[in-house]
Amino acid sequence: MSWDRSPVEVAAGAEYREDLRAAADRSGVDESVVTGEGRLRGRRIAVIACEFGFLAGSIGVAAAERIVLAVERATELGLPLVASPTSGGTRMQEGTVAFVQMVKIAGAVTIHKAAGYPYLVYLRDPTMGGVFASWGSLGHMTFAEPGALIGFLGPRVYRALYGRPFPEGVQTAENLYRNGVVDGVVPVRVFRRIVHRVLNVVNNVQGQGISDSDRSGSRTAVESTGSDDAKYPVEQTGSSADRSAWDSVLISRRPDRPGIRELLRHVTDRVPLSGTGQGESDRTVVLALARLRGRPCVVFGHDRAGQTGENTMGPAALREARRSMQLAAELHLPLVLVIDTAGAALSREAEERGLAPEIARCLADLITLETPTVSVLLGQGSGGGALALLPADRVLAATHAWLAPLPPEGASAIVFRDTEHAPALADAQRICAADLLADGVVDRIVPEYPDAADESVDFARRMVSTIAAELTRLDGRSADELVLVLVRQQRYRRLGL
Repeated sequence: MSWDRSPVEVAAGAEYREDLRAAADRSGVDESVVTGEGRLRGRRIAVIACEFGFLAGSIGVAAAERIVLAVERATELGLPLVASPTSGGTRMQEGTVAFVQMVKIAGAVTIHKAAGYPYLVYLRDPTMGGVFASWGSLGHMTFAEPGALIGFLGPRVYRALYGRPFPEGVQTAENLYRNGVVDGVVPVRVFRRIVHRVLNVVNNVQGQGISDSDRSGSRTAVESTGSDDAKYPVEQTGSSADRSAWDSVLISRRPDRPGIRELLRHVTDRVPLSGTGQGESDRTVVLALARLRGRPCVVFGHDRAGQTGENTMGPAALREARRSMQLAAELHLPLVLVIDTAGAALSREAEERGLAPEIARCLADLITLETPTVSVLLGQGSGGGALALLPADRVLAATHAWLAPLPPEGASAIVFRDTEHAPALADAQRICAADLLADGVVDRIVPEYPDAADESVDFARRMVSTIAAELTRLDGRSADELVLVLVRQQRYRRLGL
């Protein structure tokens, strides 16, 4: 159903008015943007799409007003908004007044997102200039058409300004994906499936367009958590007294130990995302939307499969973590954080790009995040890269997970100037899950029988069920109770006293 009314009148000379008439005749539409409401697999959504055939999809005053009205209507109706720009940018015939229209479009989108409604973007070929630099880059998730030309300064303009061609292969959808600017490069039919999965994840939170079957299905999924808990009992105290902390360290380093990707294989409606959305990507972490036993959430964590040798998490990974926190807050979804890292990157580049400040910002953001949070110590928990994901309403740990300022070998090198004392230091520093539980750092231990690597599927299911159960318990708490200034801060204030 179209939402479009006749375009607003704009100041135009005779030549420009003729351009507008000719564009309408050629394209079959009255402006470069069409808006309206539709249904995706039965669910209501609002849509904004550019028509490149109308003056190269350029955005002037009339097109901008149409976009803003559609965004505001979507917000008023509580509808998810899907935007599909393809544009050469600002309409040059209208000058600066057209250029500044991007500000009001960005403002309307920001208000829509702040209200907790999804904003999903599909960039088509081409998307350039102010369109890409405003509403084309504000999506909770942003995907792009294969082979699409996407960038701020068009190649023709670049050549005119600088007398040389723009470097090849830079302004392509695929390159932007590799560099963490967009979440994926997919054909439109796949994008439709992605939108459907995203809306499945956030469906309960938005509270609109949920059928009776959806509701009953969600209840069944959540109620099944109880039976999973019965099938997979969870330790409240440590049961690995016959194992030393060093044993757990060695077990956590097994290459076949299940990681975050194994957990995500046992969730539904998962939507993988990529990068910070600001031109950075770190393949040592994973970000996704998912349902855990019917509980919608944002999942972020270390990917043990992406960490090799010195390739450990850098500043971009922490900025991606902060993206996950912002995403959870804007969509009013709980956040699940998975810790499984040998440590943050130790390099000149990491230092110069702000590794330490990003750890501090992660802690500050997580402490004050106004949405339920669950942190999971899945394996190794070494250094500031692990600590950055720790503060949460509930903290879970696998039997052989651990948390320490440094790997035991590093601590031994500092204290004894050798690595032979690592096993003794691991015990002395109380880094293992049982000690963390006794000291109040961890709330619950998820058992391994006897080692997660030997029962990968059962362990992953057990962990997912436990996380879902914790999310269910947190669901009834008010936002005020979830602000760490009041609750989380008190918890960490008491540790060690």
